[in-house]
Amino acid sequence: MTGERVTGERVTGERGTGERGTTATLNPRLQEIVDDFRDVPDKDRLQLLLEFSQDLPALPERYAGHRDRMEPVPECQTPLFLAVEVEPGGKEPGGKEPGGKEPGDKQPGDKQTVHLYFDAPAEAPTTRGFAAILHAGLDGLDADEVLATPPEFSSQLGLADLVSPLRLRGMAAMLSRIKRQVIQHRAAT
Repeated sequence: MTGERVTGERVTGERGTGERGTTATLNPRLQEIVDDFRDVPDKDRLQLLLEFSQDLPALPERYAGHRDRMEPVPECQTPLFLAVEVEPGGKEPGGKEPGGKEPGDKQPGDKQTVHLYFDAPAEAPTTRGFAAILHAGLDGLDADEVLATPPEFSSQLGLADLVSPLRLRGMAAMLSRIKRQVIQHRAAT
């Protein structure tokens, strides 16, 4: 049954366990990542996580060496820091907002692009891998899409038997902090 669509929601479950659960639909990028993890045997999922860890982008200069400008995630077993930036959506030629609005004219439902930055040590590939998954799946998306990410999406990666529950809680804490920062940025604008 894994992979079937049921009334706009995805039926999910761990392969071979007979478990089923229903969660909100993921954005296409996160869904592709989940599908990639599901498509490999259990023994290869950790290797895929390690490959993600190698793809975590370097910090931009404004954050490199400035952990004080980033939020720590103490739930992670190794030091991890993150920063979230939210910017208005694309502009039309002449600097006008989409729809002909003047810059600074904010309307409910305006698109806001989320950018994510993570600082995770290279010697912590599991934590880096989780950060890289969130970066690959959420960076550059609209704030509404980020906020719609179900908190339990990490359970769909099929890693529960391969990494400790503490590590999985660390990934959930990263997502929670990302969402909280997006909400705070929205409230400030």
